[in-house]
Amino acid sequence: MKHFQVENSAEAERGYLVGIALKQGRPLLSIDDSLAELALLAETAGIDVVGKTRQHIRQINPKTLIGSGKLREILDDVALCEAAVVIFDEELSPRHQRELEKQLGESVRLLDRSALILDIFAQHARTSEGALQVELAQYEYRLPRLTRQWTHLARQAGGGGARGGSGGVGLRGPGETQLEADRREITRKITKLKSDLEHVRAHRHLHRQRRQNSGLPLVALVGYTNAGKSTLINALTDADVYAADQLFATLDPTTRRLKLPDRRELLISDTVGFIQKLPTTLIAAFHATLEEVTEADLLLHVVDVSHPNAAQHIEAVEDTLAEIDASGMPRILALNKADRLTGPLPSFALVDMYQDTVAISASEGQGLGELMSSMRAALDMQMTSLEVVIPYQTGQVYSDLYDKGYIQSEQADDAGWRLTLRLPESHRGSYSRFAV
Repeated sequence: MKHFQVENSAEAERGYLVGIALKQGRPLLSIDDSLAELALLAETAGIDVVGKTRQHIRQINPKTLIGSGKLREILDDVALCEAAVVIFDEELSPRHQRELEKQLGESVRLLDRSALILDIFAQHARTSEGALQVELAQYEYRLPRLTRQWTHLARQAGGGGARGGSGGVGLRGPGETQLEADRREITRKITKLKSDLEHVRAHRHLHRQRRQNSGLPLVALVGYTNAGKSTLINALTDADVYAADQLFATLDPTTRRLKLPDRRELLISDTVGFIQKLPTTLIAAFHATLEEVTEADLLLHVVDVSHPNAAQHIEAVEDTLAEIDASGMPRILALNKADRLTGPLPSFALVDMYQDTVAISASEGQGLGELMSSMRAALDMQMTSLEVVIPYQTGQVYSDLYDKGYIQSEQADDAGWRLTLRLPESHRGSYSRFAV
């Protein structure tokens, strides 16, 4: 159950992991697989995992989540392996947070999975928008859990710390406790961040309107973290999106233009990776970014088919898509890293939800032609026909239709250009006033 590393890292913080599973529950991943994923998250955050334990429990202890005997075992193990931080693989309630911190003492920090993921997001966000979204999620998570240990939230997005998000509490008024002052200041910051993000959302709305006016369909990449989305967008478009073999390597959305073999063009957008038990505060804070998913014409779900938990990863992504009201959108399943398989492709229970399934290797460039053909076919299924007459005095409309490639046939007469259009259903309303 436990494993202790002998060597002592001089740089990384030493961490101890705790996995919990309710016996009557049905977790997405097994307790061991979830702990292994937590270890990868800890490594991504710069923590050296020196020990771990797990426990199946029938019911949650209202004070400390786990039983008193298990807690004593953890305290002994933490002292033995000289861990500086204990990380629970569940989101701790504010009460559990407080009680466990009392037991661990001043010298050991306490994190849960949600706080760890927020810390990783803070490290990896590169744009001001990403920094705003992460900072909001941190404060909303932090507000009900104001206790002594919050140094893990001091790291600012992009490493710059220019926003000063975790420091600086306002002066206390008469009779006001430090905790009340902290809570009041954090509430003020949350209000300000939400206001700033509304401006970001308005800017994104204008950006989407310009994209829609261009007539180019949008394909959004979604998938479990480290499935290879950034590698795929680089392979398809010769982009220079940062890609690394680590969890949440990229957070900020990237959109590139892609020309299909038939010379049609589309926009393809990389989005933040998903993971099981993704903090709800993070999903809410990244609403402006995730709107790119809900506004897309087609979703390209990228899965690492070589991963032993590929089926569970697909389910976790589908759960998150449902949470942002995107579960009913047309989508293709791209089975990435197929070159790593030694046997046949595995079958998945959810495959019927997709318009097509394509095996690819983004790093090796395999199957990309078939994938682009599949995207073209899926987008064609969303096209509709429309007969219109465009008066000669509205020549700009004709030029617009020509540039977008919507004109299937045309004939000129006294009334104007008689056109047969093939266009996305979502764009039909823009030209319905010219319909025959």
